[in-house]
Amino acid sequence: MTVITADDIARRAGGEVAGDPAATVDSWAFDSRVLDPGACFVALRGTRDGHDFVSSAFAAGATVALVDHAPDRVTLGAGRALVRVDDTLEALQQVAHSLRTERRELAVVAIGGSTGKTSTKDLVAAALAPLGCHANAESYNNEFGLPLTFCNTPAVARVVVAEMGERFAGDLALLCDIAQPNVGVVTNVGIAHAEFLGGPAGTIAVLAELLEALPSDGLAVLNADDRATPELAEHTRARVVTAGSATGADYRIDDVDLDAHLRSSFTLRRQRFSVRLHGRHQAQNASLAIAAAHERFGMPLSEIAVALEAAQPARLRMQLLETDDGITILNDAYNANPTSMEAALHALAHFDVGPGSRRIAVLGEMRELGDFHAAAHHAAGEQAAQLRIDLLVGVGDGGALIAAAAHSGGLETTRAADAAAASALVAGLARRGDAVLVKASNAVALEQVADALLAQGRARCGSAGSA
Repeated sequence: MTVITADDIARRAGGEVAGDPAATVDSWAFDSRVLDPGACFVALRGTRDGHDFVSSAFAAGATVALVDHAPDRVTLGAGRALVRVDDTLEALQQVAHSLRTERRELAVVAIGGSTGKTSTKDLVAAALAPLGCHANAESYNNEFGLPLTFCNTPAVARVVVAEMGERFAGDLALLCDIAQPNVGVVTNVGIAHAEFLGGPAGTIAVLAELLEALPSDGLAVLNADDRATPELAEHTRARVVTAGSATGADYRIDDVDLDAHLRSSFTLRRQRFSVRLHGRHQAQNASLAIAAAHERFGMPLSEIAVALEAAQPARLRMQLLETDDGITILNDAYNANPTSMEAALHALAHFDVGPGSRRIAVLGEMRELGDFHAAAHHAAGEQAAQLRIDLLVGVGDGGALIAAAAHSGGLETTRAADAAAASALVAGLARRGDAVLVKASNAVALEQVADALLAQGRARCGSAGSA
């Protein structure tokens, strides 16, 4: 990133400096446990107050802290400063906006949509890596994660790929004001966050904020297979291209194959592509990345094909893991909504477990669905039965709704009260050769089930090895 001083931060954010105004910053963080030496620590207020960790941040090597008041027990000396502002989140956004505005040479690709944003972001970043690309870490896609991405953009970067989350109307307008994107990619329109957005119509309205932010010489890359795409296309001055399997797609995928590890390969414009991310739906996400890289940046398809193979699954997003005692885990526990649940169940159904082994789905609640909650969980259970999953474990109240529908469809089911109970239950049920899908909204914490299976595998094999 650009190295700036405490005095410069105060100027950009409308703040005041206490301590050394010449203290320099070369990275930004809001978690005192993972910051790098030389960082600006942003004391955000949330479930925990970041001001309680300013001393820890300085002890870890921070040189500047962005605060709304002077915290207790902080000693400032040469090379250290506090920058006091009225609101630390707004100040962070102002700094990020100013840094982005000064770098007009940067191309910014914004990724929005109901599902698949992180995977598509990772695929776009992999495709554009040869150009000098910076992308947000993990899912830093909200009102504080996105500005942090721009504050941490290396000076040598030519492209920034910015995932953008949308829970409320106005979210993408705010993020686009900071990012000023040249390219917008919309993965799909679903009912994620319907509790706040009101369903597909509200989702289209908030995604339109991204498309309306694109300049007339920009590019919009839309999903050719999504019914909302024609309506979305009306909301942008930018040139529109479509990608997907639908007839008439500008970038049409064909001949999709899955290998034994659920990695997809496909043909697009007579070029063969392979993607290491798991699940057939990743071919669709990859087509959006290919369209953006080829159409806006002029990268040859053959070079994109090589670059895409470097993309790796993000943590807790269709991670394919194998325990030491031979159980395969599809760990998709980061989040869940109806579209991603459908994709995950299809992936499990197509996983080859071999004779005598089982496909086990451990499913919990899909949150923030509002009026769609009951119907969506019922549909997930029906789908699990239709796909002939061998066993479904419903976790919590939402999982119980899924299990009830699956049981009515003839599927063997059982239930667990919470993630801890599910961990113990599944550890006793799963055996060598089985494949276990773990999926729910993040707050359900079903990654505990995957962790328990992995730990049990290590313990079993360790005991066998020492006997």
